[in-house]
Amino acid sequence: MKKYTYTDKKDTRSGFGAGLLEAGKQNDQVVALCADLVGSLKMQDFINAFPERFFQVGIAEANMMGIAAGLTIGGKIPFTGTFANFSTGRVYDQIRQSIAYSDKNVKICASHAGLTLGEDGATHQILEDLGMMKMLPGMTVINPCDYNQTKAATIAIAKHHGPVYLRFGRPVVPIFTDPDQKFEIGKAWMVNEGKAVSIFATGHLVWEAILAGEQLAEEGIDAEIINIHTIKPLDEEAILASVRKTGCVVTAEEHNRLGGLGDSVAQVLAKHYPAPQEYIAVNDSFGESGTPEQLMTKYGLDSKHIVIAAKNAIARKQK
Repeated sequence: MKKYTYTDKKDTRSGFGAGLLEAGKQNDQVVALCADLVGSLKMQDFINAFPERFFQVGIAEANMMGIAAGLTIGGKIPFTGTFANFSTGRVYDQIRQSIAYSDKNVKICASHAGLTLGEDGATHQILEDLGMMKMLPGMTVINPCDYNQTKAATIAIAKHHGPVYLRFGRPVVPIFTDPDQKFEIGKAWMVNEGKAVSIFATGHLVWEAILAGEQLAEEGIDAEIINIHTIKPLDEEAILASVRKTGCVVTAEEHNRLGGLGDSVAQVLAKHYPAPQEYIAVNDSFGESGTPEQLMTKYGLDSKHIVIAAKNAIARKQK
């Protein structure tokens, strides 16, 4: 098993800010819009470099989506920025009608996703966004795992034509991926190869899956860990190749268990290769106020619960 270590921690939203600046340097058609959350979205460096390519919309998220859709008609590549709740739940009609339906080249960039928004509580902790966005025809959905991968994903989506939902977060998390990585949309990343159980993780849960893999290895259980950073299009080939080898699955995500990564994987398995599957996800509930660490533990989104789920999946396979 490959050992992953880290020397630094950073929030993934900062990876977005760094990636947005680089995308702006690479292509002068890249523009940015924000709904009064420049600091939270780490967009200031882009604004300093390209003030004429930034639009402060204010607390008017629906209007921001409409403006972004309009900018694409003139060839611009707009990146919108606000919290995940306001990027999806508040403006779903505008995204569906003005962006997805007409295949507009808008990059919907969403920070403070999931439970790890923390103390702001359930009203801001959207846990349905991956499901909402993946159901829109033509929408690409990406959920990177650390600072470096978020930066690389931000640069990559600027080169991809079509609407994209890019999800990232507020908490400081380990940086463990390559700073010079090439981000391939729709291509899963093999974190660790194994034969006993497949663990498919996304976002902040990738690091927890790595920790779980180390704990399982100490008990003689060889887990295969794959980072599914792209929820749609899903890398079905990688999923099936892994499950044909291991025979059982754990999916891990900071999202409602209904409609997220777990459901996408289950659809693939049901059609091509039925296998026991265990879910690490919020069990059809809203969140609550608390620190990110407290909430991840309470709702079962940590390495301890991934270990338990892996053992349960293996036990079901062996019956």
